[in-house]
Parts: sequence; C-alpha cells; structure tokens
Amino acid sequence: MESENEITVMMDGDVAVFNIRGDMTVLSEPYLLKTYERAGGRGVGKLILAFNDDIYINSGGIVALSHLLMQAKANNQQVAITGISNHFKKIFGMVGISKFAAICDTVEQALSGFVMRDS
Repeated sequence: MESENEITVMMDGDVAVFNIRGDMTVLSEPYLLKTYERAGGRGVGKLILAFNDDIYINSGGIVALSHLLMQAKANNQQVAITGISNHFKKIFGMVGISKFAAICDTVEQALSGFVMRDS
C-alpha cells in the first residue's frame, strides 16, 4: 500500500532540511524536485534529506533521488541523507548514491559533518 508523500522544508542558515514522509517512488519525483526548486535551488549550499524512520523506497524512488542529487551536484551543493535503515544504506552504497550524499544517522550528525567539511 502506497503512502502519500509529504515533504516539508526547514531552513537553518544555508542548510535546507527536507523532512520526507511516505513512500519514495517514481510518483515522488515531481514533489521532490518542486520542493528542491523552491527551497534548495535558490543558493542554498547544503541539503539534508531527512527521511521518516519507516520510509519505503523502491527503484523509482532511487531514480528520483538520483535526479535530485545530480541537480545538487551541478549547483555545487553538499547533500546528506538521514533516517534510512541499514538495508537502504547498503543499497545506496551499491547504486552509488553514497558517492553523492553523505549517509548519516541523524540531522545533527549531518550538520556537524557539514561543519567539518567546511573547515
């Protein structure tokens, strides 16, 4: 059963935190990219994709994430992903998402990782 996407954004200086709930599928891509264009595409230097703990991501969702990561890379933005299970951490490593985004356990860890990279 598919759960509808809900994406909210919190701004923290030059960091946009995308709180993502629901299933991440090919149907999520328009919502994800529209949210990115409104918040992340306007000079924000860092993005955190904070997934709800029980997120379901299928192959279409991985493609949607990949498209967002390509746009962020083209805009020289750092990206971190939080809240995903060990299963998805492994999958993201296998498909190369972890080459374009830091995989962190929490938003706080992602924020501190950005600080360390900026130093």
